[in-house]
Amino acid sequence: MTRLTADQARRVAVAAQGLAEPRPSGPVTRAHLRRLIGRIQVLQLDSVSVAVRAHYAPVFSRLGPYDRDVLDGAAWSHTARSPRLLVEYWAHEAALMAIEDWPLLRWRMREYVHGRWGTEIVKKNARLAEDIVAAVAELGPSTAGQIEAHLEAEPPGRNGPWWDRSETKWVAEALFASGVLTTAHRVGFARHYDLTERVLPADVLAREVDDAQALRELTLRAAGALGVGTEADIRDYFRLRAEQIKPALAELVPAGELERVEVAGWSAPAYLRAGSTVPRRDRGTALLCPFDPLIFFRPRVERLFGFEYRIEIYTPAVKRKFGYYVWPFLLDGRLVGRVDLKADRTAGVLHVVGAFAEPGQDLARVAPALAAELQTMAGWLGLSAVTVGSRGELAPQLSHCV
Repeated sequence: MTRLTADQARRVAVAAQGLAEPRPSGPVTRAHLRRLIGRIQVLQLDSVSVAVRAHYAPVFSRLGPYDRDVLDGAAWSHTARSPRLLVEYWAHEAALMAIEDWPLLRWRMREYVHGRWGTEIVKKNARLAEDIVAAVAELGPSTAGQIEAHLEAEPPGRNGPWWDRSETKWVAEALFASGVLTTAHRVGFARHYDLTERVLPADVLAREVDDAQALRELTLRAAGALGVGTEADIRDYFRLRAEQIKPALAELVPAGELERVEVAGWSAPAYLRAGSTVPRRDRGTALLCPFDPLIFFRPRVERLFGFEYRIEIYTPAVKRKFGYYVWPFLLDGRLVGRVDLKADRTAGVLHVVGAFAEPGQDLARVAPALAAELQTMAGWLGLSAVTVGSRGELAPQLSHCV
């Protein structure tokens, strides 16, 4: 059995995510984006916009400053000259993925026939589901509020304790989860639902993939995106279950698609995509948003980088250790620090609320490299400067570099 050192595993993981390659020297194109999605598979969506919405960030981290209209066009519009490249579904959490991969998740759509949450609400509203589908067919892309107004289904205001959602919203979300509706586009963060057959190409809708084949393919893609990972790591990437992934691994290893390996210091065996090369040097420098695919499975982050990371958005402010929306900083293939970022659009600055270095790091090395990434990010976001607050041992040195 192949054995990897901890350093080798880390290098494989960073390289697999496209973070060790030079950024494009010219404008980022749809072709760049297509290649990136083919590599990392998903761009997780999240409503927090204190710096920049989560799905934009991994593209910036890998390809550098780019025109966000390129991603918006790939995700939310379709023309004869520029066909839609991405579609939204529960791929990891809510995420954008390649549109041709939609059939790989039909098994999940069947499991979510009554939605992912609030299934009791959906089950008792079968007639409402029919009415919503009919309303969307008539209206075209619509928010839940627009659908509700059209149906005059419920009085305005709050209805129940579940995130203040109306029954119309619950049922529309269930129709999205089951694949009847999908996201035509988003405005702000509001999802505009449309009939799936009006958004996806006919050949994608017509393609049938049996469940076992789909699970094998998802397992293989997750392993490729991770570079090297345990069963738990691979399972988390597309949120698969143990009983789904074990048969897939049992077929992919003898078929020569995956190689079972041992990683020094890891308590569980790991899997390496067959034919993968092990980089000899640490490469890759980037700011990583909390939902970046390299770091969204926190146990793996700690195992790979010795970096303990928890998102503290829902932690009361007085109990936060590092801050509200903290970006780990990857420098030459290692996580060396983290910054709590806020885009102050009124003042036109990217504000570093706090800056923290990992134990043993050379602040004189980390600070200028981090400052350069922050200045690039500020320019990308249309902000004129970077400002640094007082929190964190890295803050004084960083403030002299920006």
